[in-house]
Amino acid sequence: MAIYLIGDLQGCDQAFARLLDFIAFDPAHDRLIVLGDAVNRGAGSLAVLRRLMALGDAAQCLLGNHDLHLLAVAHGVRKAHRTDTLQPILDAPDRDDLLDRVRHWPLALFEHGWLLVHAGVLPQWTCEQTLQLASEVQEQLRGPDLAGFLREVFGNQPDRWSDMLQGPERWRITINALTRLRFIDTSAHAAGSIDFHFKQEVDRAPPGLVPWFLAPGRHTENTPIAFGHWSTLGLHWANNALCLDSGCLWGGSLTAIQLPAPGQNWLQTHAVPCQRELKPSPL
Repeated sequence: MAIYLIGDLQGCDQAFARLLDFIAFDPAHDRLIVLGDAVNRGAGSLAVLRRLMALGDAAQCLLGNHDLHLLAVAHGVRKAHRTDTLQPILDAPDRDDLLDRVRHWPLALFEHGWLLVHAGVLPQWTCEQTLQLASEVQEQLRGPDLAGFLREVFGNQPDRWSDMLQGPERWRITINALTRLRFIDTSAHAAGSIDFHFKQEVDRAPPGLVPWFLAPGRHTENTPIAFGHWSTLGLHWANNALCLDSGCLWGGSLTAIQLPAPGQNWLQTHAVPCQRELKPSPL
């Protein structure tokens, strides 16, 4: 059995199909985990969801910020953006089944020694705490008042972690870290807060901003972490953290990493080229 991690799909169904063919994916024996943002911006969001559903238990997807946005638009909590490509899902006869599948996607997984998230992990969190916080949010997402929960969890505050946080504030910062995080502000006045504004290349970051995986004292530095979300970072390995968003939506590639089989200690990389669907600007 092969286990594959795949970066952000963002509605690029044709590239997804080509990648599955390229790796000769066999749902009877293999397993794949998409690292969030299955939908939006690309032209095939509905097809991506249906393809994932057709793969059954052989496919798992993490919840990304665009997937969460889909749920919020569907429940009237947020308005669609001009660049959204979600309407075919909302108009689909099987929309309820599709949306129910999305709301049950996890925010974090631990697989074969790897911590898997869509965006990042706050430096104060251990692997175990990350999974526990994700579980707390997942319980709310799968609860009876999804619309009410979604009304509470969008926003940029609080932007720094405290073990004293409870309720919506605790859920909000957990979601923001796991689905939106790129940079931590280490300057004296910011005290390790999340930066929500800068989305470009690391070498262009303002003073004080560091990628979350390079934040000083990160408690997960001994745990391999795979994530997506950061197309301007691209396929990148540093400090035990692997980014798999290789910019398919922007004309880059769609990448799958095959986790090592027992007795192996290397990762196999597979990628297919993608046709740009939008002008190149960060998500």
